[in-house]
Amino acid sequence: MAYLHLPMNLLLSSLLLTLLFNSTSVAAWKSSASFPSQQLVPRPTSYIVHTLNTSRPAHILSQTEWYRSLIELLPNSQTPNATVTKPQIFYEYQTVMQGFAATLTPEEAQIISEHDGVIRVYRDQLSIELQTTHSPDFIGLSTYYGIWQESNLGDDVIIGLVDTGIWPESQSFNDSGLLPVGSRWKGKCENGTRFNSSMCNNKLIGARYFNAGAKALGFQVGDDDNFTSPRDQAGHGTHTSSTAAGSPVLGASLFGKANGTARGLAPKAKIAMYRVCWHDVCTHSDILAGMEKAIEDGVDILSISLGTSRWIPYYEDSIAIGSFAAARHGIFVACAAGNSGPRHNTVGNTAPWVTTVAAGSIDRTFTANVTLGSGEVLFGESLYFEVMNGMDMLPIISIELCYDDTLVPSVIMGKIVVCPDAWVGTGFLIEAAGGAGLISINGDPSAGETIVDESYTLPSLMLGYDEGRKLLAYLNSTTRPTARLNFDGHTIIGKKRAPQVAVYSSRGPSYEVPELPKPDILAPGNNILAAWPSEVPLSDDPIDPRRSDFNILSGTSMATPHVAGAAALLRHMHPTWSPAMLRSAMVTTALVLDNRDRTIIANENSQDATPLAFGAGHVYPQAANDPGLVYDTGFEDYVKWLCKLNYTSKQMGSFVPSPVNCSDAHSDPNWDLNYPSFGVVFKNQTRQRVVRRRTLTKVSDLPENYTARVVNLVQEKVEVIVKPEMLDFIGPFEKRGYTVEFTSKVSANASFEYGFAYIIWENEEHQVKSPVVFIWSTVPEFNSYSG
Repeated sequence: MAYLHLPMNLLLSSLLLTLLFNSTSVAAWKSSASFPSQQLVPRPTSYIVHTLNTSRPAHILSQTEWYRSLIELLPNSQTPNATVTKPQIFYEYQTVMQGFAATLTPEEAQIISEHDGVIRVYRDQLSIELQTTHSPDFIGLSTYYGIWQESNLGDDVIIGLVDTGIWPESQSFNDSGLLPVGSRWKGKCENGTRFNSSMCNNKLIGARYFNAGAKALGFQVGDDDNFTSPRDQAGHGTHTSSTAAGSPVLGASLFGKANGTARGLAPKAKIAMYRVCWHDVCTHSDILAGMEKAIEDGVDILSISLGTSRWIPYYEDSIAIGSFAAARHGIFVACAAGNSGPRHNTVGNTAPWVTTVAAGSIDRTFTANVTLGSGEVLFGESLYFEVMNGMDMLPIISIELCYDDTLVPSVIMGKIVVCPDAWVGTGFLIEAAGGAGLISINGDPSAGETIVDESYTLPSLMLGYDEGRKLLAYLNSTTRPTARLNFDGHTIIGKKRAPQVAVYSSRGPSYEVPELPKPDILAPGNNILAAWPSEVPLSDDPIDPRRSDFNILSGTSMATPHVAGAAALLRHMHPTWSPAMLRSAMVTTALVLDNRDRTIIANENSQDATPLAFGAGHVYPQAANDPGLVYDTGFEDYVKWLCKLNYTSKQMGSFVPSPVNCSDAHSDPNWDLNYPSFGVVFKNQTRQRVVRRRTLTKVSDLPENYTARVVNLVQEKVEVIVKPEMLDFIGPFEKRGYTVEFTSKVSANASFEYGFAYIIWENEEHQVKSPVVFIWSTVPEFNSYSG
């Protein structure tokens, strides 16, 4: 798995399985991680064994005894070998699934898979992509009125995070004024390297760690730089947990940048950390173990900024499997969409029982500019901490590939160096070679004007693609180019158009099930200030000498805890609402207009963004607190939805422990999940008609009448009819159904074409808005529901 935040250097490519959004570069990861080939590991493979508990032999009294008997029947367990250790079980699962994880050879895994009652055996994998002073204000939260006051800042709601650990000494986890957690909490704080239970308090109520999977695959854990405990060695988990539920900290900043009071979205919510990542490596088995404990401990919300950068089916996806169990236990799960944008079909964590979060910008900029020898001024951003105005004009040079063999004193000493997509380590190289400054430009046109601020150590700034082209044009126009960097030290709020969808935020549709629109919602994720371990380098580069209690990171990893925190506020206000109702409330009240009352744009091209980029729009907790109507979905609905994917009985067993009869799901071709958004796939034929049904549940107090309105952005291509056009509701939690007929007026003439609409149920008090994504596809294997 992978963190879902952007590296502070560059975006991680897929390597094995990836933490969705990580701030660590592939190079840095290679230098810090210990690969199996570097040490003697007799069994460098491990497997997850998924069983059907109803198939346990009658003479065996427990699951544990059954699992041990499966291992004991293997040849190597009876005939120890000097070079091969015995197979060993290191996790048992009973909540997220029925089964165990063990060190096995491929041959042993094959033998176990042939036993009755074993659904699947699959190899444990890695995931190395780990996918706020102002962001709460930006999404409409106020200390003086509204849901923050009404929910008492999310008091007593428990947010669990499956991540890289936590730094308990951070002031963001101060428990001043907080009461002890109630008896419903079953979790604990585990002792380990530089961590003991006394470090927990009324804010940080639980902290566990899981590394047996990483150990089984041969990774070194527990060295001096990677604490064998819940303590955070990477910084990612500290940042995400404080974003979700950090206590207020006055005067928080990164060297004076973004100065203000840092607080989470739900400042009085409790935090429980489940550390599953080691040297930026997270295994499926450790993730499943962490999620299982979170469910058993009693969390209300799960925030998961992890994922995989390659497509895998739901029945092999540890996060999908674990979050299904969480939803079954009434736990709301927020997951990062991924950092593989802006290409379509890149969105991750697309299961319907999770809320998938895209990343957007906020209206804050760290201003800086460069004056060229021609007199032209180009505007960008910088986290450089010194104020510098009026410095001398210096020679400037552009280097296309900025590496240690090109950044040499004879070429760059005394000069400002222009590099495409430079990371913090590039700055170290330039500084070491005597360079006077750095300008990082977006080298890829698809990156557009997104600026992911980096905390370089030398005078530096970042330019978007257009400003970067102007700079290169100047360099090519003269034989002796010069420039001057200007830093005024200002943090500007309110002047920038926002939100904008970040270029790296992964886009829909989901390749496996395009009828399920993903991502669900947009939240602040670009340049977010939050807590940071005081002993961890800011850039996660070991040669970086700088330390701080706060750091600025970007990625869908940063967006996800915003939605988790918003869900905690709603959970406090509406404790009986299901996870689907919480999601529906946020989705149907999300904002599609920015702070200029114009459609939210995509950062890569400054064009109007679509639901494939921002889902239903930008999260707005104040409106979500009173949505009027919601789309509710239960466990049986998700099972029926899985049936529509034509999964085999064994594949269904990854989610449901007992046999499932899918005949009902296949008997109704028009059945669809009661989701708060619509996805409609049209194939080749013209006038193709697709019917979808939905049920709305009233959650407001007074009787209300609603009228349907369709905002169809592709009227020339699709006809949309809602029946009935009016719905009357009397009492709370009353339900009313409706159908929508979508009829295509054209046939598909390209691999993929997209169109969009909105179905809105409204009256004078409420507006319940659902995005619609139309897809015309000539690709035969492009999946759609079976009938």
